[in-house]
Amino acid sequence: MATVTSVLSSYDDFPVHQTDRPVAHPASGDPGHYDRYFFNGYNSNGSVYFALALGVYPNRHVIDASFSVVQDGKQKSVHTSGRAPLDRMQCTSVGPISVEVLTPLRKLAIRINSPEHGIVADLTFEGETTAYEEPHFHLRNGVRDVFSYTRLTQIGHWDGWLEISGIRTILEGKTTFGSRDRSWGIRPVGERALIGAPISLPQFFWLWAPVRFAGFGTHFDVNEYSDGTRWHQTAARLNADNSVVEAKTADYSMTWQPGTRHMENFQLRYQFASGQATLDFTPLVHFQMLGLGYGHPEWGHGMWKGESAVSVEEWQLPVATPLSLEHLHVQTLCRVAMTDTDGALHEGMGILETLAIGPHQPSGFNSVLDGAR
Repeated sequence: MATVTSVLSSYDDFPVHQTDRPVAHPASGDPGHYDRYFFNGYNSNGSVYFALALGVYPNRHVIDASFSVVQDGKQKSVHTSGRAPLDRMQCTSVGPISVEVLTPLRKLAIRINSPEHGIVADLTFEGETTAYEEPHFHLRNGVRDVFSYTRLTQIGHWDGWLEISGIRTILEGKTTFGSRDRSWGIRPVGERALIGAPISLPQFFWLWAPVRFAGFGTHFDVNEYSDGTRWHQTAARLNADNSVVEAKTADYSMTWQPGTRHMENFQLRYQFASGQATLDFTPLVHFQMLGLGYGHPEWGHGMWKGESAVSVEEWQLPVATPLSLEHLHVQTLCRVAMTDTDGALHEGMGILETLAIGPHQPSGFNSVLDGAR
């Protein structure tokens, strides 16, 4: 007689089902199915920047997370990975890294307990804006879905502390800001495998810019094909009363650092019904997304590292090889000056995330990894 293995789990006792299967069964069997938390934070003088990513990959039976901090010109990261529990209620922690939802869509805590690696933190994020659902992401390569996912973005502040190499820094909500996102669906993750005939050359162009001002935030992101045509866009003002004002259009101007694909200057222009708002970004530091596993050759998202694995790494900023594939993806912490639709001036802080792989005619990129001239 065959043994029956149950995949029922805690969430199956709640009315949350989207299919006729238990929650442990993803609706898609795609190995790229994922579910992820992302957070970033920075203090108002720009001396500390930190970020966390925690992802679950049900069809790969993998859960992983990374926490990374920039301080005193260095970036230090702790990575962890393991076998994903079938019970999704247990999928908010792995190794020394955990996420706790305190108030859904408003307040969350992150904790890192890796004293042996010199990284310990207890931080709470509180949203100052609504958790904004961006338009659905969808991109095919031939007939195959490469991206198909939902994401929310929220802007807020942090309270708590972090301790790096024995030095503790207190972070207060009045001076420590940031953003978070939650995304789930299908995107390329895990070990790369041949999937048949090639369809196109590698190309991906991505900008993401959540900015925090006193009393409101702004959000922009864009994906573009090599000719600059957009296949995805978000452009909105997020107010403290949870209202959202979406822009009719948004445009930008970018200057890249010579010999890199990292931003040197960036201007963003929102066209609202009430007029144009202009944001000028001044870069402070380029945070390497490699520190959170993005594009990491050893700690990439969804890669099987064994039942339980933890590692730490540290490097000097700026990196010596900015055009290496693993160093292309950055979040640039910026001071942002905004001229509002009514002419009012606002000073804020935020990030511009950039990832440009392959040709992009508006930027002058012609091959997979050529730098700005």
